[in-house]
Amino acid sequence: MNKCIGCGAVLQSNDVSKEGYIKNNGNLCERCFRIKHYNEYKQVSKTNEVFIPILKDINNTKDLVVLVLDLFNLPENLDIITNNINNEILLVLTKRDILPKSIYDENIFKYIDNYKLNYVDKIIISSLKNYNFDLLLEKINKYKKSKNVYVVGFTNAGKSTMINHLIKNYSNLDLEITTSILTSTTLNTIEVPLLDDLILLDTPGILESGNIIDYLDNSLIKKIIPKKEIKPITYQIKNKQTILIDNICNLEVSNTNLTIYMSNSLNIKRVYKEIKKENKRKIVIDKKNTDVVILGLGFIRIMKPGTIYLDIDEKIKVFTRKSLIGKQN
Repeated sequence: MNKCIGCGAVLQSNDVSKEGYIKNNGNLCERCFRIKHYNEYKQVSKTNEVFIPILKDINNTKDLVVLVLDLFNLPENLDIITNNINNEILLVLTKRDILPKSIYDENIFKYIDNYKLNYVDKIIISSLKNYNFDLLLEKINKYKKSKNVYVVGFTNAGKSTMINHLIKNYSNLDLEITTSILTSTTLNTIEVPLLDDLILLDTPGILESGNIIDYLDNSLIKKIIPKKEIKPITYQIKNKQTILIDNICNLEVSNTNLTIYMSNSLNIKRVYKEIKKENKRKIVIDKKNTDVVILGLGFIRIMKPGTIYLDIDEKIKVFTRKSLIGKQN
């Protein structure tokens, strides 16, 4: 059974509408070929019902699991990991380059401990800056139980990008896993024989429902994904005001200070009037220094307790958490 080296789909030449379609002989499916050469993104509809059995199969081994989390888009919880994987975990936090340099790695580690995840070790990396990759490989070799090491994470967390950098840095493989701005780019497990005694198994990204990426067109998706260090935007709010975040959402606030951590490409401004919408969400901030997270878009740090209103598509997931940046509650 031949698989696409870019996404792991089983190759077939019978149906152009199905995943794994290939025109001619080769090892890259048509979808991956067009992503790689033409930046043409074709969404594939998948659910976690397809991917969870892959996670559970890992339990049949004692192999190390490298769990990759995106620091800019941390999930609300890790229940899907803790409920389905019992293997030892090496925690890898990606996209360090996106968060402001003023944040210390040590403080990020302390924050991640709020998840109460049982892991053997942890590391922060940046694929863009090639940061900490020597140490990453050292830790993988230290904790691996056999040649096989599974790479697991939420969709768009940077798993495949990380593996591509490991390939580039430490092997002579003529191989590149397909990456894109869309969810469900990797469709099946991909084996990467990085070294003679190390095989990385890239698994499909776990889906978190309500990710804004699933509801925007490609032009807006490109705007919301940060490409470099975020420049936070801070507002001191006295009377009732509204923050307009591009054509995506509006935030009504009063008598507080807030800082927005989102892509620098977004058009963000404030207006001194109420935006009346029927489907505004009421969000009660119980404690100072609370983040309001809009899944896939970024987060807003609210400095004082109070009530805010968010006008955004009801399908988008929004939740609150302790502030990732600054003093903890």
